[in-house]
Amino acid sequence: MSFRTAVLSSLSQAGEAAWNALLAQQDPGRAPNPFLSYAFLHALHESGSASEKTGWQPQYLALWDGDELAAAMPLYVKSHSYGEYVFDWAWADAYHRNGVEYYPKLLSAIPFTPVTGSRLMARTEEARAALVALLSEQQEGSGVSSTHVLYPPQAQADTLRDAGFMLRSGVQFHWLNEHYADFDAFLASLEHKKRKNIRAERRKVREAGVTMRRVRGVDATDADWRFFHRCYRNTYAEHHSSPYLNLDFFQRIGAAMPHNILLVIAERDGRPIASSLLIHTEDTLYGRYWGALEHVPCLHFETAYYQPLEFCIEQGIATFEGGAQGEHKMARGFLPTRTWSAHWLAHPAFADAVERFLERESGGIEAYMDELNERNPFKL
Repeated sequence: MSFRTAVLSSLSQAGEAAWNALLAQQDPGRAPNPFLSYAFLHALHESGSASEKTGWQPQYLALWDGDELAAAMPLYVKSHSYGEYVFDWAWADAYHRNGVEYYPKLLSAIPFTPVTGSRLMARTEEARAALVALLSEQQEGSGVSSTHVLYPPQAQADTLRDAGFMLRSGVQFHWLNEHYADFDAFLASLEHKKRKNIRAERRKVREAGVTMRRVRGVDATDADWRFFHRCYRNTYAEHHSSPYLNLDFFQRIGAAMPHNILLVIAERDGRPIASSLLIHTEDTLYGRYWGALEHVPCLHFETAYYQPLEFCIEQGIATFEGGAQGEHKMARGFLPTRTWSAHWLAHPAFADAVERFLERESGGIEAYMDELNERNPFKL
């Protein structure tokens, strides 16, 4: 079968209905990944948060079978490596020290979002194979230094390996809902010390006079969004960095995908002082952003972990993905989970060097996973 191919600078060229229809085919039996939705990606682009100006030039690949979108890939031309969470700064530095340009590069990922999801979106395996072939044509014909596909599911990572990519693995921490009746039932499954520490952390927040409010996206007001954005910006300022996302982005997703959104707002003396934003489907909750205007001991854990865990238990949500990194999550019931990325480098010598590096790193990841699994926080 021959497909009509296109490179899209805007998702509007595909159309919301066609894009979401393709997305709905990717994980049979599961709700569509909200970060791959037209609403989320288009908000990133239209708000200017992920745009050519900020170093994220959309160059999505699309294959059409007649009027039907048969396959597509989120793809960006990147002029830096910020906002990716799979770090290649050392590779870029090696290129620079040897007088070779590393940027621009191609990147398939959800901007600022270290969440596993389909990168080779396709209706059939034939269409997926054609999409990989189109990617190979693009990377070899565009003069970029490299292509990086971040957080694909393992099956798609294997497909890319077969197409000549090198695989890299990493670790995240996810919480699994074992059909707990309530938060106390979850605590009862943990080791005594872990259970005691969590109760102490929650007590500190209560004794500081802080109350918590969970706001579903459908009920969030403009004032709630503005307050959350203040908290988000303040967190970046405290770390002497600039936020990636602007208020327009948050307002756009608040309007376009409210049923996927949960805000947790902490209040003291009738004033909001901290907030976290989470995205969810009926089966998965994703921790995204948190920020505070005042310091309260353990408030981060309450706002970003314990309130969301209670929400998962109440709603019957099976998995809570806590975001990038963070061994401290294990003490709160999160377990290590493998993630993947795939990498192609045009320069043969650098490709050989990176391949050797990844072989060594892979052995370290295996040992790290073994070590983490020995520190299981649950009763045995």
